[in-house]
Amino acid sequence: MGLYILRRLGFIFLTLFLASVIIFIVTQFLPGDVARIILGQFATEAAIDNLREELGLNQPAYRQYLNWAGGFIRGDWGDSLVSRMPVRPIVMQRLGNSIMLAGLALCIYVPLGIVLGVIAALKQNKLPDQLISGISMAFVGLPEFVSGLLLITFLAIGAGWFPANSSIDPDAKFFESLPYLILPAVTVSLTGLGYVARMTRSGTIDVLGSDYTRAAELKGLPGRQVLVRHVLRNSLLPTVTIVAMGIGWLLGGLIVTEAVYGYPGLGRLLVYGIQRQDLPIIQAASMIVVAAYSFSNLAADIIYGLLNPRIRVGG
Repeated sequence: MGLYILRRLGFIFLTLFLASVIIFIVTQFLPGDVARIILGQFATEAAIDNLREELGLNQPAYRQYLNWAGGFIRGDWGDSLVSRMPVRPIVMQRLGNSIMLAGLALCIYVPLGIVLGVIAALKQNKLPDQLISGISMAFVGLPEFVSGLLLITFLAIGAGWFPANSSIDPDAKFFESLPYLILPAVTVSLTGLGYVARMTRSGTIDVLGSDYTRAAELKGLPGRQVLVRHVLRNSLLPTVTIVAMGIGWLLGGLIVTEAVYGYPGLGRLLVYGIQRQDLPIIQAASMIVVAAYSFSNLAADIIYGLLNPRIRVGG
């Protein structure tokens, strides 16, 4: 297992390198002139040329990449082209906000989705299964801005239970921000819940019909013991993949939810950078999202091995 993890870490570093090259190339083809966007449409050509020289935009592309990649590895992520502030504190602050929201959402929809999926599998083709499957798939198909606006209308404006806006203070801690996180987390959970429930249901049904489950039942083991030790241990393997992929999405893909609630997360920062062609912001935020996807998949592989020793690889 240790050798397997080392190989996967090597693959992750290769992935990050290739992703950095792709991200850099893509940012070079964004429409418009960064210097002109910063100075405005009335700037003189001399001022634009001076700014391009100052920002290093006149250098060959390979040298720009090496300067950026080398600085990124050292922890020097450059300065924002728009605000002229260091990029690293900005990105890490937004990453911390996204981690708070993602962590709360995971704590809501993962356990609930697993429980509902198991219930649906145990009551296959009966009323509970039909209700759980129908409602969960309805939430999956419901756009986040629709569910978000409905929650704001009924729970924030109507009932007054939660704030309608989630613009938290930059230095706010988790428990200080918790009231502002609940509605965005529920909005995200409504989508993730359906995927986890459906995947858990499918995996549980497959394992319930397996030979080793029947053998455990024939031995006279209690139903709860069969479910926990034999069924869930194997049926949750596909669910682990869904949850791991969801972590990367939760950190960088919550653009719609963050926009609806005004939440200052990494997704909104990425959109801000793209709108203003702030290349250091785009590059740093994108690399963080790629790293989140990569390491969450590594965590999923490790959990796979813990749940089912038969699929462990390496020494």
